[in-house]
Amino acid sequence: MNIRSISAAAAAAGLVLALSACGSDDGDTGAGDGGDGTAAGSDLDLVSDGTLTVCSDVPYPPFEDFDESSPSGFTGFDIDIVQAVADGLGLELAVKDSSFDGLQSGLALNAGECDIAASAMTITEERQENLAFSDGYYDSKQSLLVPTDSDIASIEDLEGMRVGVQQGTTGEAYTNENASGAEVISFPSDAEMFQAIQAGQVDALLQDLPVNLVHTAGGDFEIVEEFSTEETYGLAMKKDNTALVEAVNEQLTELRDSGEYDELYDQYFSEDAVDDAAQTTDA
Repeated sequence: MNIRSISAAAAAAGLVLALSACGSDDGDTGAGDGGDGTAAGSDLDLVSDGTLTVCSDVPYPPFEDFDESSPSGFTGFDIDIVQAVADGLGLELAVKDSSFDGLQSGLALNAGECDIAASAMTITEERQENLAFSDGYYDSKQSLLVPTDSDIASIEDLEGMRVGVQQGTTGEAYTNENASGAEVISFPSDAEMFQAIQAGQVDALLQDLPVNLVHTAGGDFEIVEEFSTEETYGLAMKKDNTALVEAVNEQLTELRDSGEYDELYDQYFSEDAVDDAAQTTDA
């Protein structure tokens, strides 16, 4: 996955992806009725016949956000990815807003709430104990966001400071491991984190670079450090649903090979896209 330069700070995210909104030929992945009346996805052990049900922790732009104008009611890079997967498999897409902790732990999937968790989720060995992951579709970095008038210039300056992180994320784990002497405060989502730093309740936020970039609009906040953690996002599924994992990976590969992945990437992570998203959020 190649990284487009978004800004000096945005050499953050690259991609490792694979999929194709072009859809496969009938019979390749169980998509369509194969001409014999079989329902689309009938061999994929879906929560709801004919529908790919996806859980995501919203909002977390640019990966997922609310959008009443879209067919699913949601928008974002992850949403477009799973929409392409659903289209390729001949399925409808349904998206549910869920807590990230329930997604990364496997509780939501194992409880039958959804077929896939698509929520900027890093593939880790710990999560793989409870979840099956697709091939990686996005590489990311962590980053440190502070007010522009802050004296904090790096993670080394966080001793005695309050640092906001999202509960259950790799950003939280990285902060606990590397921010010596900091008071780490966990929040359920990015929305609460950003409200906290705006209100002066925390001194810094440590989380995924693309998300922090959105918060730099208006000049009140800046990213002072990026951290290369070799993180790759994957779509999470139940461990025993190997048919769905294989079908999703086929769609990811087709999406990459068709060039549609690059188009989606540029839509959200080109320099213009990031600037537009930041301005919209700031407004």
